Amino acid sequence: MLAIKHILFPMDFSDRCCAAVPFVVRTANRFAAKVTLISVAQPFWYTGLGDPGVSVAIDVDEILRDLKTRLDTASAKEFAGLSSDTVAGLGEPAQLILDYAHTHGVDLIMMPTHGYGPFRNLLLGSVTAKVLHDAQCPVWTSAHMEEPPAREHLECRAILCAVDATPRSVPLMQWAVELSKVTGAGLRLVHVVPGMEGWPARQMDRQFEEDMRQEARKQITHLQTAASVEAPLCVAVGDIAQGVREEARRHGADLIVIGRGTLHETLGRLRTHAYGIIRHSPCPVVSV
Repeated sequence: MLAIKHILFPMDFSDRCCAAVPFVVRTANRFAAKVTLISVAQPFWYTGLGDPGVSVAIDVDEILRDLKTRLDTASAKEFAGLSSDTVAGLGEPAQLILDYAHTHGVDLIMMPTHGYGPFRNLLLGSVTAKVLHDAQCPVWTSAHMEEPPAREHLECRAILCAVDATPRSVPLMQWAVELSKVTGAGLRLVHVVPGMEGWPARQMDRQFEEDMRQEARKQITHLQTAASVEAPLCVAVGDIAQGVREEARRHGADLIVIGRGTLHETLGRLRTHAYGIIRHSPCPVVSV
């Protein structure tokens, strides 16, 4: 049974963060979950105007008091009627978020992606990226777009679960099924066979592509049977992130569910292509 009883919402009071509030409230109401608002200030120093080279520390206690007051105000205003708590901390934001989640039984972290600058379409915000990489619980991220999260996705009527053709997808599919039951949403599965760029020309004919597609469909259908998951499956060929995005758009997905797992690669816990899927998604993504 899917149990989300404690949601952690890192809050920096930005427009994108505030736009995610309705999604947090809706999720908390749906699961009767407690919400903890956490905000982290980073310590810094400034150079005094007197003696050259003399640095003076900012009043840390005052910063934390002000931050706690802002959080308490936001909690009372935005999360009235919900069980909520606030935490103000000082340090490296991602690490404090992760430490709190790991030690306080958090079931879901919800946060925007916060990519900024000319390369925002290529990069996730550093805090979000680290949380996605190291979190031990599912992480909800808003669509990585210029505009705030679209409220049209708030009710979550359609869920798309991106799967691979390995047994790792069994618990992921089961998690998505439980979520679809709780939300009343329709569920579809999608698998994208990687493109053939660089392969010998003789292998790039339509028959070869169809053979790969059918083999993947057979493997995933077998996994569905093992997991007792009944849901329509689309198998596409091409770029994985783009393929998931197009399937989400085609079927009006309000949420994409993807998996994370252990890899002996530089990405560590985060599965290959997960960042790409999140960056290109037209709707929020839950990384399980």
